[in-house]
Amino acid sequence: MRVGLHKQCGLDKTDFFRRLDMNQLRRAIVGVDRELPLLHGGTAPYVNFDNAASTPDLRRVLDRVTAFMDFYSSIHRGTGFKSRLSSQAYEISRSLAGEFVGIDPEEYVVIFGKNATEAINKLSYRLRPSPEKAIIVSLLEHHSNDLPWRHQGRVLHAPVLCTDGRIDLEGLEMMIREHRHDLALVAISGASNVTGHLTPLREVGAMAHAAGAWFMVDGAQLVPHKPVDMTADEIDFLTYSAHKMYAPFGTGVLVARRSLMPDETPPEYPGGGTARYVSLTDVAWDDLPFRDESGSPNVVGAVALAEAIRFFQEVGFPRLERIEHALTTRLLQGLGRLLGIEIYGNPDPFDLDQRLGVVPFNMEDIPHALLAAVLAHEYGIGVRNGCFCAHPYIKCLLGINGEAEKRLSEEIRRNDRRELPGAVRISFGFYNEAWEVDRLLGALERYGHAEAVWPRLMD
Repeated sequence: MRVGLHKQCGLDKTDFFRRLDMNQLRRAIVGVDRELPLLHGGTAPYVNFDNAASTPDLRRVLDRVTAFMDFYSSIHRGTGFKSRLSSQAYEISRSLAGEFVGIDPEEYVVIFGKNATEAINKLSYRLRPSPEKAIIVSLLEHHSNDLPWRHQGRVLHAPVLCTDGRIDLEGLEMMIREHRHDLALVAISGASNVTGHLTPLREVGAMAHAAGAWFMVDGAQLVPHKPVDMTADEIDFLTYSAHKMYAPFGTGVLVARRSLMPDETPPEYPGGGTARYVSLTDVAWDDLPFRDESGSPNVVGAVALAEAIRFFQEVGFPRLERIEHALTTRLLQGLGRLLGIEIYGNPDPFDLDQRLGVVPFNMEDIPHALLAAVLAHEYGIGVRNGCFCAHPYIKCLLGINGEAEKRLSEEIRRNDRRELPGAVRISFGFYNEAWEVDRLLGALERYGHAEAVWPRLMD
């Protein structure tokens, strides 16, 4: 196949798209400043502070996808021009997905799927450590990097420091040493989706490898905000997701060291595209990555991810980090001046090197769900509230343990969620601006002084 097919169709990045004006980053986002209705009947520009859950799409990603759809077709075995072009676009996207996280394609393989959760489940199925082997995760993990491993081995939870949400590195090192003779894997989030805490990957990876274990990183929160180099940090497995990278078109990524992906393990989802040859009595499975990408893949999602990666490569992480750092400082300073606000994690507005722009908090005597609803309906500010798919971590941060935890578990099992704990979470994207933070702080201050527009009751 000729390398230049996508260029012939005007789909190369330099010819098809004008370069982004670096002073207009906000305008790079689809739907930004969209006026949306408020409860009292007016409207306001929507403020999105829920970027840790999912990001809006980049305009250039949407443009890329729209242009690509004129040429979309089935991939890999079709002989038509559109099929060959789509196949090439898919494999170029695979190459970019690996290049973006610093791999040697001879050493690592990139496998596409739906999202990071599916990627971790796929990896847990493929590795299948023996039941007597230990798997270490941390207490700060998203459920997606905890629950899949519970079915594959003996899971141990490394402690965190509940006062500020950091992983207890001394406790983790002690746990790794204690289980060095039966440890299969250390699986850690690169960044917390609750507090934004960053894990020192090189240090943790060195601990894991010194004990003869594999090292896996859940990069769903990390990869959109910080450069990752799997080779330099000696990461064996990494997962990340396009919908947190301004390309919400349904693609996740598993990057795995080829030598650690067992050939004898059948694919998790056998079917079309996974086998070289099938008889009535035998199957010859295909090579990586194809045996782990069953059925027709999400070509459009891969193309969208590739365009988002090009954006990050062109803009550079230092610029994006400066924006998010400034917003985080402004938010933490403002929250610190308000009465009745409790911040979870590190509240220092200037200690930003080991965190992302993710800030969870509560307001005294106000249920987190009610506060989130007020911000949305009365002020047009979208946040997230609850436990953020990290129940053990939230309970640690909120100090819920012992009898209180037992009682809570019993209530929830009865489907009584009235006392469900949680917090309100603010999470920034590079397109957020200072005035949006100020609107949030003003809303919290007015609410704190009980200047209600409508009576507010939890139902």
